[in-house]
Amino acid sequence: MAQAVQFYLALVIFYLAVGSPLDQVGERFLFSAHMFQHQLLIYPAAVLFLRGLPSWMIDPLLSLPALRVPLHIFTHPVVAAVTLAIVLGVWHAPWLYELALRQKLVHVAEHLMFFGAALVYWWPLFSPSVLWPRLRHGPQMLYLLGGTIATTPIFAYITFSHDTLYATYEYAPRLFPTFSAAEDQLLAGVSMQLVGVIVSMTVFGFAFYRWYQVSQPGYRNQGPS
Repeated sequence: MAQAVQFYLALVIFYLAVGSPLDQVGERFLFSAHMFQHQLLIYPAAVLFLRGLPSWMIDPLLSLPALRVPLHIFTHPVVAAVTLAIVLGVWHAPWLYELALRQKLVHVAEHLMFFGAALVYWWPLFSPSVLWPRLRHGPQMLYLLGGTIATTPIFAYITFSHDTLYATYEYAPRLFPTFSAAEDQLLAGVSMQLVGVIVSMTVFGFAFYRWYQVSQPGYRNQGPS
């Protein structure tokens, strides 16, 4: 029951990110709102989606010869972390980001790539598969630290830029007259890193706690959490 709730909650969050009025606010007015969309896709939607998938649904797909090798490569921890960092970095290049704001299909592709890269990134931590289980707790902690470091240059690029990076937001009508485009960009950059760090360190804390538990004498494994 809990697994089904997580799966459907992931779908609801995905819809709120791309189908609610938040999409229009982020597309036309506020960079910070658009960043919040991305955070919904990358963190709660992707994590809950993986946690809500039953192994009997995903393992037959992983057994297909055509999918086994590419999926095994992309879910390798190093490749997964680098993939998310590259996808985020490339899509935040000003010319491509602006193209996504102006072309609906490109915008849809952007969001699908964020969600897909997030699924790949979280797989080593929340794998629903019996065939390809999640990392052990010690490597999980190292992976989270590495993933956080890998995305830091993108945060720094947005936050510390002296110029407004995206013309759409620079010239957009101000929803709040005292909230400038520069402040909007600063909020987007800070929230990008802050939310990422909070989520990663929360998962890190759970991994550390589980690692401590299994190291205690008499511990009995209760299965994945």
